[in-house]
Order: sequence, then structure tokens, then C-alpha cells
Amino acid sequence: MADMPNQHHASSRTTPAAPDVSTIWLRVFLEVARHGSFTVAARALGWTQSAVSRQISALEGALGGAPLFDRLPRGVRLTEAGRLLVPYAESVVEILYGVARELTDLREVAGGRLRFGAFPTADAELVPHALAAFRARHPGIHVSREEGLTPRLLDRLTTGHLDLAIVSTTAGAPLESYELHHLLDESLYVAVPAGHPLAGSTSPIRLGRLADADWISGSPRPEGTLLHAALRQDFRPRVAHVVAEWTAKQGYVAAGLGVALVPALAAGSVRPDIALLRVLDEGAPARAVYAATARGRTPAAAVEAFVGVLREAAGRVAG
Repeated sequence: MADMPNQHHASSRTTPAAPDVSTIWLRVFLEVARHGSFTVAARALGWTQSAVSRQISALEGALGGAPLFDRLPRGVRLTEAGRLLVPYAESVVEILYGVARELTDLREVAGGRLRFGAFPTADAELVPHALAAFRARHPGIHVSREEGLTPRLLDRLTTGHLDLAIVSTTAGAPLESYELHHLLDESLYVAVPAGHPLAGSTSPIRLGRLADADWISGSPRPEGTLLHAALRQDFRPRVAHVVAEWTAKQGYVAAGLGVALVPALAAGSVRPDIALLRVLDEGAPARAVYAATARGRTPAAAVEAFVGVLREAAGRVAG
């Protein structure tokens, strides 16, 4: 039988399993290494010397049995294995201290992030007041904000892209699946040109008094918009101009091209050449405004703190 050629087999080393090591053992080990003495380390930790010795023995056993210290007549000295362990032990302990610091920051709203979204008219007054107060109280929180209509904000909340969404009942979006934190009930105004016959009226009016007017709206249909309130008063408004952007709507009204509904949150930012008529709330306010969070998801402390400042800001805006 011919000799088989020598074959070189690469040596395979089995990766050892991660040792089951207590972080307390590592802290004790570092104290002994720092002081070079079980006795001094025990005093620093407030332990007995025998307790420190047991922790070191347990650590040595978990790491394979090699001694970590040479026991000397006076004190101890790191072995080669002990010197190898020092930087790893320091890294583990520092990581754990870092985790503890960050968790404390989260609880105390001193660190972390807040991602929220709001529908456009909430950005006119409610959100700026709340955001300014929140940043003054919690400057360590990184805040990011999105603007969008309620259905899109709820989708972003569901997928985890937002921690909180400021939403309204205008579009009829299903809100039952969310935790809702009520902020305010919002009334409506009708914006009319400054020279309109009703411009000087101080009493709330029924929308039906403007049933024959041309309306300016963000949608050609009233369903799912603020103009849905007109349907509840038994008339379908005639939308003459579809204009999405709020400042542009004001321009159309000022030019005499029609009238437009204005939510209370935007009432403070109207231009001087239009007048606002308060709409009579018949049975219920036009819409409710909520801070929504995802049901079943534990909110961070920053989210709870932001809900608090939103409620404070809502009280000022509504007042």
C-alpha cells in the first residue's frame, strides 16, 4: 500500500463558553488589585476580609482556576492571569456604571430622546408653548418633531417612528387603539373679509347663516375636514376654492373670494384684514385634541413629562 502523503490538518480550537461571572466579583477584584491587599480592599468595601477572599476564590474558579493574585507575606500581587483580567474587568464595570447613569437620566428626564408629531394648526400656538417649556426644563433631551395630518401621525406612532402624536378628531381617524391624553376641546371660527356684513358680530353664529357663501377649504368635500360641522347643520357647503395652506386661505378670504373655517388653535395668527366669527357649538365642540401614545408600549419619562407641559400649554391657549 503506497504511503499516503502527509496531510496538514489545521488545528481547530473550540471557542470557550462565556464564563458565568458576577459583576460583584469583578468589583472586588479591582479593589484588591488597586490596593494590593485583601484587608485594605475589605475596609474600602465595608466587608470582612474573609468575604473578600471568598469572592476572589469564586472568580478564580469561574475563570478556570488559575490564581489571580500571588499571596505574599504582606498583601497580594497580580499574577499574569490577574494582569490580563484587569482591563476587561474595568471595561465591564464602566459599562455597567454607564448603563446605570443613562437609566437614571431617563427616569429623571435628564437624557434620552423624544420624537413627536403634530397636526399643522397645533403648531400655530400649542406646540411652540409646550416645546419652549419642555426644553427649558429638560435641556438634556434630544427632541425631534414631525408635522402631518392625524391619520399619518397615527401610522407613524404605530410603527414606532414616533413616541407621541398630537392629533384631533377632525378626520374621523380611529383613535380607540391608542392611549389618549385629552388636551382641549376646540371651537371653530369663520374667517370673513373685514368688510363682510357679519364682521362686527360678537355673538356666536350658526354655520347655516353662511349656507349660501362660497367656501375655501383644503378639500373639495367637507367629509373628514372641519367643514363636516356644516353637514351636522343640514347644509352642504359650496367649496369654491381648494386651498391647503393656511396662510393662503387667509389671502383668499381677504380678497373676498369666500369664507373659511378657522380652528381655535389658529385663531391667534390671523391677518388683520379678515374678521373671525365664533361658531355656535351645538351639542359638542367641533373637535377634541389629544396627545396619543401607543397602547401597550411603556412610555418613557420624557413622554410623560411632555404630556404634562402640553396640558399646561393647552390650558393657556384655551384660556
